[in-house]
Amino acid sequence: MPVAPYGSWKSPITSELIVAGSLRLGEIRLDGQDIYWSEGRPTESGRNAIVQRKPSGEAIDLLPMPLNARTRVHEYGGGAYIVADSTVYFSNFVDQRLYRQSPGQAAEPITPEADLRYADAVIDRVRNCLICVREDHTGGGHEPINTIAAISLASSNPQTVLVSGSDFYAAPRLSPKGDRLAWLSWNHPNMPWDGTQLWVAEVRQDGSLGEAQLIAGGETESIFQPEWSPDGTLYFVSDRSNWWNLYCWRGGEVQPICPKAAEFGQPLWVFRMTNYGFDSSDRLVCTYVESGIQHLAQIDTASLELTEIPIPYSSLGGLQVGDGFVAFVGGSAAAPSAIVRLDLATGETVELRRSSSLEIDPGYISVPQAIEFPTAEGKTAFAFFYPPQNKDFQAPNGERPPLLVKIHGGPTAATSASFSPGIQYWTSRGIAILDVNYGGSTGYGREYRERLKGRWGIVDVEDCINGAKYLVDQGLVDGDRLCIDGGSAGGYTTLAALTFHHTFRAGASHYGVSDLEALAKDTHKFESRYLDGLIGRYPEEVATYHERSPIYAVDRLSCPVIFFQGDEDKIVPPNQAEMMVDALKAKGLPVAYVLFEGEQHGFRKAENIRRALDGELYFYSRVFGFDLAETIEPVAIENL
Repeated sequence: MPVAPYGSWKSPITSELIVAGSLRLGEIRLDGQDIYWSEGRPTESGRNAIVQRKPSGEAIDLLPMPLNARTRVHEYGGGAYIVADSTVYFSNFVDQRLYRQSPGQAAEPITPEADLRYADAVIDRVRNCLICVREDHTGGGHEPINTIAAISLASSNPQTVLVSGSDFYAAPRLSPKGDRLAWLSWNHPNMPWDGTQLWVAEVRQDGSLGEAQLIAGGETESIFQPEWSPDGTLYFVSDRSNWWNLYCWRGGEVQPICPKAAEFGQPLWVFRMTNYGFDSSDRLVCTYVESGIQHLAQIDTASLELTEIPIPYSSLGGLQVGDGFVAFVGGSAAAPSAIVRLDLATGETVELRRSSSLEIDPGYISVPQAIEFPTAEGKTAFAFFYPPQNKDFQAPNGERPPLLVKIHGGPTAATSASFSPGIQYWTSRGIAILDVNYGGSTGYGREYRERLKGRWGIVDVEDCINGAKYLVDQGLVDGDRLCIDGGSAGGYTTLAALTFHHTFRAGASHYGVSDLEALAKDTHKFESRYLDGLIGRYPEEVATYHERSPIYAVDRLSCPVIFFQGDEDKIVPPNQAEMMVDALKAKGLPVAYVLFEGEQHGFRKAENIRRALDGELYFYSRVFGFDLAETIEPVAIENL
């Protein structure tokens, strides 16, 4: 077998191959036996198309170019479309208007040309309207106003506000008879995983609501995914026990369904996130995470017995439950994720659409190893370790691989062991990966999630450093070639680790935060008070914001950094990266800055996804001095 240094292995997993034919599989909807899903297509400028699959197996593209099913409510969106009686209602990204597309007809707008955004709709067939979350930006520079509104499907399409007064709303859900509406609300400074309230009100014949009744939730209880069962019982997920568990509201009382040290919910970053649904009044199908591992199960709603459903997937999302079947996005450690249909009677799974046409020989795939490692204050943190793997090469005797520590965004989120071609890109070239679920990550209970309260930039950084040191101590990686990268909130952790500590020798920030005060002053409504919980109240605790901001301590930064940024990013504006780049240039440190035109928070265009992957690899090759096995377009590096 050929011998080559780590980092110099030739890999068939190229950035071009990753992007070619790759899709972002998104939201799933059911309409009878028909299955619909959205897919983000990098080769079509990142737009979200909608695909319908009939029971015959025929798949139909429903939205012609340039229509793009994507809403900007909360900026992160989600809940961009629904399907009812073969008609699709969707939010179009360019104008944020709601459109209706009936079979065989062109899409037609049903909301006016105004600075209004819509998400998370349900159809009210009794009153011929949509009920949805509406975000009103017509107030100019003032904070947008969020409400729950009814939008008539009659010719004039009048709109009526049903619920108002709170800062945020989500999950308006009609009971099966259409006589009751449930919804979630919360207020600044809470995020939905901090504390939300679940309400129910009678829906009168004219569509107006009666007096609202508080069912569950509060300032320190997070409610997730209210749903009505076919018999009219309201179910929901609450973390009142420390774990996001299932409950129902029956006979005027809240009753637990399946007490378990497991997470049946997740952080509501986008609308319409679903972890369970009903096959009938007697059977609920759900997914949950226990000890970092995801499961699919069914629960008998009478006996409350939980039965595991075996599936060949290690992660699943977007669960939708139909009559005798479920559909979900399934992922495994060794293959790209896919839209999957599972027959509940036979257990048979069929992949309807894969996120990538990428076919990789198992000899190039690194299988993740779930690890626990000691961290600060005698606590334990979690991660997935991916050792280098390439069947064509071995490293020189005695050499240990470079390590790239990857930091997920959020920070209230989590990484999983599902297949990621972006990770295999590195490991197949001889660079090890540590994908960290630092304190503050989800999937391990509210107590673990709240480790980050008031300590963002401390706990997450310590966990990432201690994870890297743990692998060095185990003799698995080279302690002199440790690097770190992350996007958005992960970019902040990356910059904080590089600035305030000297464990890592290089790093890459993808649309990351360098100035916490600037983020607090210049971000969108949904996250505008997020930092109150992660750092401290602003402006009262502005000194803490400065202490934890890398931009104010650039004199302590002593290693090379590369920055990737979209020029239309409203969540982390480009000036955040540019301030840091300018400071590094002035200090004489190696720095690179890649600005992508027309990109927002996260890169959607194929050429930019490729450039970010290849550019980061090129940067590390120059910093650590290893030769690349392929020709990559150089990145301009200042001071090197």
